Amino acid sequence: MAKKLDDILAELPAERQAGIAARAQELATLRDLRLAAERTQCELAASLNVGQEAISRLEKRSDMLLSTLRRYVEGMGGQLDLVVRFPDRPPVSLKHLAR
Repeated sequence: MAKKLDDILAELPAERQAGIAARAQELATLRDLRLAAERTQCELAASLNVGQEAISRLEKRSDMLLSTLRRYVEGMGGQLDLVVRFPDRPPVSLKHLAR
């Protein structure tokens, strides 16, 4: 029978688990989103009416306003959805936030 990924990860030493979690976070960046959308910083900057350097700075930030993140995502043709999840409850999508 096939093993679940969660089970395999649980068997690893805590240090290795932490390293894997950190690497997974590194892969989920604004730059990764932009590259997946096949857009350059210059193209995105033009669609947002800002300079390329503003996009570069934004992609390096770890904290920003939701309105800034929404604008960045929409500049690539995407849509930002904010979903709240609690244990034992259905997810709730927050609407009209950061508009």
